[in-house]
Amino acid sequence: MQIVKKVWALLLISLLGVSSTFSNSQKEAGTENGVKTVSVWTLWTDGTEDVNAVAFRKALESAKTDLPGIVIEHDGTANEAYKTKIKTAIAADEQPDVFFAWGAGFVKPFIDAGKVLPLDEYLADGTSDRIKGGANTNFTFDNKTYGLTFTQWVASLYCNQELFDKYGVKIPETYDELLTAVDVFNQNGIIPITVGEKDLWPGMFWQNAFAIRTAGADASNAALAGRGSFDTPDFVRSAQLLKDLVDRNAFVEGALGIDYNESGALLLEGQAAMYYMGNWFAGDIAGHDSDIINKIVPTRFPTIEGGKGDNTQYLGGSIDGLCVSKTATDLDAATTVAKYLMEQVSRNLAEAGEGIPTWKTDDVVTTKENPVVKQVKELITNSTGYVLAWDTFLEGADADDHKNYVAELFGDTISAEDFAKKMQEINK
Repeated sequence: MQIVKKVWALLLISLLGVSSTFSNSQKEAGTENGVKTVSVWTLWTDGTEDVNAVAFRKALESAKTDLPGIVIEHDGTANEAYKTKIKTAIAADEQPDVFFAWGAGFVKPFIDAGKVLPLDEYLADGTSDRIKGGANTNFTFDNKTYGLTFTQWVASLYCNQELFDKYGVKIPETYDELLTAVDVFNQNGIIPITVGEKDLWPGMFWQNAFAIRTAGADASNAALAGRGSFDTPDFVRSAQLLKDLVDRNAFVEGALGIDYNESGALLLEGQAAMYYMGNWFAGDIAGHDSDIINKIVPTRFPTIEGGKGDNTQYLGGSIDGLCVSKTATDLDAATTVAKYLMEQVSRNLAEAGEGIPTWKTDDVVTTKENPVVKQVKELITNSTGYVLAWDTFLEGADADDHKNYVAELFGDTISAEDFAKKMQEINK
């Protein structure tokens, strides 16, 4: 009898061990008690109040009801730190199930490394019919879709109409008019242009926009894709025009030490007259605790005399989105989450009257339209071409090199000719 008891005891211990192992295995696989857990990384931290972050958090909340049986574990990290974090994680094969990425050159190395799941078969359930044509172009490689966007962006020159009226200055449509505005504002102690070059990409927008005006959208896209050269008079001129603005004290003093949030605040608080930024900034304008929304007018980037581009060409495109890792613990759950979040964020933006959704949202009732967003949408009705921000089109270290070269233009430590030559070295 003692022997039988011992056998049963050993059997029970063994069964408990198997049960425990199975339970732990389920948990590691992202499933516990029938509930699937999907890890999601983005650049939207809890404290971020831009329109995209707000729309995303709202989508996370509605997912709790709309996606029964799935728990989303979200981890948000601010923009520049996020870029390093996701690159490091993917290199170590420790990426989450779903992650935010920029398309084109930023995501391509991840795809080349075999870390990103093609989504086409998961979109054949009718999802693709709800997405606007061309929305995922920058996540499409070899005719396979590796990411889903939620919005298109476009950069505009935001001008404080009150300051322009007060000092009798015309909102600039040409580069010469821009120079006139810079001089007048400097003479009256107003910051002509605010920019957060500490983060590198905000100042890069200026050179990229100048290139669209001097070389044109087609030539810019060709050079970025390696089908054309950066070492041409047109691209040299784009760098020189930026240097000329720096020499003219057009930008806020100490721009290299000011970040994105600090620079935007200068426009919102009426200390600066102009700010060149993406349409997401319209949400910051609307959300500011002042009447600044009644003073800001978005306009097209100034034209350049003799330039090959015109004011129907814009810096922007559909580039922000979510990807699914090939190593996601449950591919069906992960793709379900990615599809839901991107469509819902797009719909949330449409409802709030913000952004330029890349999903079909005609059935969404807009509760409150941001007048600045409305003006931006009106500006781009004549669009004939777009160029992505160069740091998202270029790959890896090339993107970082480009931003650093632009920073050297701001710091007056590189010539326009050398800038173009260094950019062409990237192509080689």
